[in-house]
Amino acid sequence: TCCSARNSSSFIPAQLSLVITNYTMAENGTTENGQPLKKMPPLPHPIKNLEVKYTKIFINNEWHESMSGKKFATYNPATEEKICDVEEGGKADIDKAVRVATAAFQRGSPWRQMDASGRGKLIQKLADLLERDRVTTATLETMDTGKPFLQAFFIDLEGCIRTLRYYAGWADKIQGKTIPVDDSVLCFTKHEPMGVCGSIIPWNFPLMMLVWKIAPALCCGNTVVLKPAEQTPLTALYIGALIKEAGFPPGVVNIIPGYGPTAGAAIARHMDIDKVAFTGSTEVGKLIKEASSKSNLKRVTLELGGKNPFIVFADADMDLAVELAH
Repeated sequence: TCCSARNSSSFIPAQLSLVITNYTMAENGTTENGQPLKKMPPLPHPIKNLEVKYTKIFINNEWHESMSGKKFATYNPATEEKICDVEEGGKADIDKAVRVATAAFQRGSPWRQMDASGRGKLIQKLADLLERDRVTTATLETMDTGKPFLQAFFIDLEGCIRTLRYYAGWADKIQGKTIPVDDSVLCFTKHEPMGVCGSIIPWNFPLMMLVWKIAPALCCGNTVVLKPAEQTPLTALYIGALIKEAGFPPGVVNIIPGYGPTAGAAIARHMDIDKVAFTGSTEVGKLIKEASSKSNLKRVTLELGGKNPFIVFADADMDLAVELAH
């Protein structure tokens, strides 16, 4: 989960080009090593006039209006047209989500009583549902981010599905150690979940960032309170519906759309959140680190920007360098 969206974005045009080339070669009957390429299905297309079903706050496997009654608009950046209004979560909604996430983490709860293999099966089920709804989620991602549909379908969705399956396989393989010591003493370590994990994700890879945050947390048995970027909340809320359909117990995953200075700050400062994972700007990362130290000294994972400059030599393809930099 340490991979950076800014790292991956530089090779996405090449990846997407390779995928489309393979489709074209297969359609034309091109051979490789004397063997005809496997016939590919037709290239997928986005759903026209897709209805946005989920615009409310997802807490305890239920859909809620914001405590403040506020909403905010989300727009298609490619057309600058308004898509819909989304419930605006704030501190009161974060408090509500943390209460149910804390309850879901208590010993004796359905989530804590579930075997590790059971957690793996639920994550695998979520991957199955995401694969089933791949065209729908890719269309939503395209609408909300403005990125090309084929990139969302072949790169983002493929990465999300594979990440979920990867962590599903890890769920029952998290093991401690036995340590030889003097005298007749048994010494061993046991890895246990942290508790309630707060996640704050950016706008550039909304779905992929969500999966990178929740998959390892759920694999290890934690509960999650997640705030998507206010620019791109739609696929996160759609995943909330899939999480409920997959059978995750109520309170295990909670998704609160809202703004950084209100909902995001409430996550960073919350006394009952045990860890925060944030992807975004260095400036905001500093604020989150500070809020952690001034609250309960929660653990913090930061993935911040501005660390991958390009070095362009005189003989470089300047047009390609500019394209990849963007």
